[in-house]
Amino acid sequence: MSVASAESVPLLTCEQVLRALRHIAREGRPLPPSTVYELVYRGRRYPPRAVAELAYRLATGNPAARWPRPAGAPTNALLESLDFTISTKRPVLTSGSGADGEEVAHQQAEDLYTGLAKNADALPAHAAEPATAYTAPAYTRAEALAELFITESALDAALAGLARRRNLLLQGPPGTGKTFLARRLAWLLLGAQDASRIELVQFHPSYGYEDFMLGFRPDAKGRFHLVPGVLPLLCQRAAADPGRPYFLLIDEMNRGNVPRIFGELLLLLEDDKRGPAHALRLPYAPPDAPKFFVPDNLFVIGTLNLADRSLSPLDYALRRRFAFMALGPQFGAPLRQQLAARQVPAEIIERLCTHMAALNQAIADDPELGPDFEIGHSYFCQPPARPEQASEWLRLIFEQEIGPLLADYWREQPATAAAQLRKLLA
Repeated sequence: MSVASAESVPLLTCEQVLRALRHIAREGRPLPPSTVYELVYRGRRYPPRAVAELAYRLATGNPAARWPRPAGAPTNALLESLDFTISTKRPVLTSGSGADGEEVAHQQAEDLYTGLAKNADALPAHAAEPATAYTAPAYTRAEALAELFITESALDAALAGLARRRNLLLQGPPGTGKTFLARRLAWLLLGAQDASRIELVQFHPSYGYEDFMLGFRPDAKGRFHLVPGVLPLLCQRAAADPGRPYFLLIDEMNRGNVPRIFGELLLLLEDDKRGPAHALRLPYAPPDAPKFFVPDNLFVIGTLNLADRSLSPLDYALRRRFAFMALGPQFGAPLRQQLAARQVPAEIIERLCTHMAALNQAIADDPELGPDFEIGHSYFCQPPARPEQASEWLRLIFEQEIGPLLADYWREQPATAAAQLRKLLA
């Protein structure tokens, strides 16, 4: 089927894909192995096209239906639009057995350490772009300004910081659209919604150096092999394509042990430490392996949640390698215009924006909380399809999402939390 005809097929929903994933888990359904990309969900990895095809069959009720889009970017872009994470497959560096297998693994490891294979023919299959005629949809400045709740000058400042430092951190309270903005900054510099040149990871307490850089991992038989993490694979792709930018997006960056995860990247992130001249030897590298470097065309965008009390602040050595941009709640004209365009009644919009502005002022004025704990606008960006459902939609968000957050904020003052929730529901 042609790309044009594939585009006319109704898109899957998030729930249909989740249904397929549950079906796979329940039945232990064997799936064909993925080649370049994997869908990551709850710690497990799946071939994206196989998941999409199963979801399509379940949705259509036709067990013989064929997924109409090609593998690679067309399928990945659709799944990512439904908020699923697509990452580059992590190959196990082994092949065959005995001395021959060790030699192949050693050679593949050398290619990964350098960030660039010795020549184009030496690039392993997992690093190649999927063969497809699909062209990523263009993304323009006008589109960005239409869907981002920031001013044109703020957008220019973010792009300037990213161009100057090549590393940008977006920080702010929960729900202020940090990850949403990070992806669109990448799209702007790419000029297209090109998922093949963007890698998204999320840090958490269990995420480590071995996941991000390189480490030994067991296979199904308990044998350990060198397995590259996200960064070496992305650096390899970027270095093999020096004329175009590549992006690493790190969500919830301060939720992980950043110095331990970054390792050598802490030095190589600096703008004047990019390229082969500043390459370093990785701890797991064989003695004769080339050193590792970060190419000039790799950009890093991270997000920081300022409201989580369990997180440690970033150290100064890491901070000075990034430009910073602060994001705050936006309950002004952009949100009002978006909700009005979605047919939300004017009185509901007024109640939402007025009540949330008053709540955020109370949070900012509380000496035990402050502006870092204000509540963002992202909770309200997906109104219901029918205008008559808007009042119930707003009430449920206040009760089920904002209310529990306020109870946590004022856990020692439950009466204050209850009073603020009553004001929202008034």
